[in-house]
Amino acid sequence: MNVTEQKQTQPTNKKRVLIVDDHPILRKGLSMMINQEPDLVVCGEAEDAHKAMELIERVKPDMVIVDISLPGVDGVELLKNIRTRFGDLPALVVSMHDESLFAERALRAGARGYIMKQEALDDVLTAIRRVLNGEIFVSSKITTRMLEKLVEADVRKGNSPLDLLSDRELTVLRLIGQGLGTRQIADNLHLSVKTIESYRMHLKEKLKLTSGTDLLKYAIQWVQNNP
Repeated sequence: MNVTEQKQTQPTNKKRVLIVDDHPILRKGLSMMINQEPDLVVCGEAEDAHKAMELIERVKPDMVIVDISLPGVDGVELLKNIRTRFGDLPALVVSMHDESLFAERALRAGARGYIMKQEALDDVLTAIRRVLNGEIFVSSKITTRMLEKLVEADVRKGNSPLDLLSDRELTVLRLIGQGLGTRQIADNLHLSVKTIESYRMHLKEKLKLTSGTDLLKYAIQWVQNNP
């Protein structure tokens, strides 16, 4: 099933975790790992942002684990929606995407932690428990990067052009790279075609691209390098 609510047959003091990931195998693997812990239990699974919001309302989890790549509304936008609707519900991003590009965006969107899927299982469990305890969990690499930004006079100097993109612009770039046209992207994000055309123009300016064809090539290459 795409949405799974796991029923509890008896009272438990375990912390309830909701998993949002569009890969069934990864969801099940993470679920099995969490359910083996004496203090944690998976209370539901969802494959996209819409179903995740419905399930949060229904099962009232203690925390949410979110992937960045989701069909339609991506993980960063989902984090913003969770913060708007459910306030301080803790969220941890567990993703294959490079933390150097997405960790800070995820934290700004409302996540309390970010860890990549290839990290050791013990590290993932540590991240889950720290987030549940009200702490923020990121790798030492990201901690160093964020501290360096605080003391830099020009936080943009030397950064990748992608760092200049807003969260929504990055989402549009991803969808372009996945082969979606302007109308499809507009429908996907519930925005007007004119708005998407504006985003495309901003993308070309910030990435210093001269045409829509150049933007398409750039987006496809970026998506292929960041599956």
